[in-house]
Amino acid sequence: MAGKFYTIDDFDVEGKTVLLRIDINSPVDPNTGVILDDTRMKLHVKTITELARKGARVILLAHQSRPGKKDFTTLRQHSKVLTRLLNRKVHYVDSIFSTPAKIAINNLRPGEVLLLENVRFFAEESLKRPVEQQAQSIIVRELSPLIDFFVNDAFAAAHRGQVSLVGFTLNTPSAAGRVMEHELNVIMNTLDNVESPCVFALGGMKADDSIMVAKNVCKNGTADYVLTSGLVANIFLAAAGYDIGQVNMDFIKSQGYIDQIDVCKRLLEEYPDNIIYPEDVAIEKDEERVDVPVDNIPNYSIFDIGKKTSARYSKIILNAKTIFANGPAGVFEDSRFSIGTEDIINSIASSKGYSIIGGGHIGAATVSMGYENKVDHVSSGGGACINLLAGKKLDAVEALIDNKSRHVYH
Repeated sequence: MAGKFYTIDDFDVEGKTVLLRIDINSPVDPNTGVILDDTRMKLHVKTITELARKGARVILLAHQSRPGKKDFTTLRQHSKVLTRLLNRKVHYVDSIFSTPAKIAINNLRPGEVLLLENVRFFAEESLKRPVEQQAQSIIVRELSPLIDFFVNDAFAAAHRGQVSLVGFTLNTPSAAGRVMEHELNVIMNTLDNVESPCVFALGGMKADDSIMVAKNVCKNGTADYVLTSGLVANIFLAAAGYDIGQVNMDFIKSQGYIDQIDVCKRLLEEYPDNIIYPEDVAIEKDEERVDVPVDNIPNYSIFDIGKKTSARYSKIILNAKTIFANGPAGVFEDSRFSIGTEDIINSIASSKGYSIIGGGHIGAATVSMGYENKVDHVSSGGGACINLLAGKKLDAVEALIDNKSRHVYH
């Protein structure tokens, strides 16, 4: 995607004020407010440091969780963690565009960094509207006169068209930060230059997204094999006519995916050689893991792919030249049912093929196994990554592309 949007390299930021949208949404202890994992913050160190070293006044705009959740909180702790990671003071103001926030912005000196309050405290952030309307939002009207450039580095949120992600791009010179730039280039370049055999290992709980990816990559000929696991596999098994047990059918229904069974039936009819579902699954019986063949599943919850399936999937992955993986194969947090996920990650790490692992749970599992350096790319954004794989356009990226197409900046 290089050249479609501006990057930091296109702008002279020395002495300028840069509004930098980052994604530092992190696990937080709801009782103490202590941040439990700083992985996402570490990702943005490169972009923030580069802008500060080039003499920009850097204003950070970010979100934490969403209203109604226990970890929906201020960004005070985030500023302290960022200060440690950047080895430079990150000032914090507990508002977004109030008078104290504007004073703090105006008092910034070149090379200094200021973190504004959680942007989701601002009600308009939750509204879905066209970019032209987002640009009329109060936050954009209040902050735009104070900034020279807008830089979006929040790849993990790039599939959302919220105010803080697209609103500033209409009239402000806008660029992708280093995280955004790297993610888009790696994923899109790989999709554009797929080597065969190409394998997509799709699992997890967001079944409709994975099914959409399966449809897209089979239709356009990208995938030689789609290996299904997790809830995705259960839906394909039901579509293939297997009795997966009422408890599992009820769960599919409770998640709002009952209509996906018919979608999967059509996919299996169209791509019978490409889409592979499990031959055995793991259930919990008497607090033990029990592997059962798919033609004899008792009415117990399915928690993992079976060991035979895991071995078959691993063999296919080991022979692949391009591998995409998104979503765990089962309830990997429980050691009894982590075999499928671990085997898939192990085989990806051992494969000589080029590998991309989506964000979210499978990305976390890859890191926890110490394999992040044995795969080619672990994406920072599960939702954004899977949207790209499904052939969807990302709202925040389209806004950056549109910004460059409409404006020439010197």
